[in-house]
Amino acid sequence: MKRGMGGMNNNMMKQMQKMQKDMAKAQEELKEKTVEGSAGGGMVVVKANGHKEVLEVIVKEEVVDPDDIDMLQDLILAATNDALRNVDELVNKDMGKFTQGLNIPGLM
Repeated sequence: MKRGMGGMNNNMMKQMQKMQKDMAKAQEELKEKTVEGSAGGGMVVVKANGHKEVLEVIVKEEVVDPDDIDMLQDLILAATNDALRNVDELVNKDMGKFTQGLNIPGLM
């Protein structure tokens, strides 16, 4: 009986090690994936990667009004927040497969 438990524990450890390796790989791959956020009907677009690094900010010329800098700042802020929400969705989708069905206190 003891021998059987050791084999089961060994198998479980191997599965956990594989899952950790797969999670690390998926986390690294997130850096290569990009998402966009936009505001003002696409007048401002922010691109970010899966590590929440902003890669690019695109501002259409027609939205630039020197007399209304506040609006432009608000659009950039809204587009950035939209991009970051989209990163969260990407991360949850890509990493969620590893935590699905697990009920480990402190992990969720």
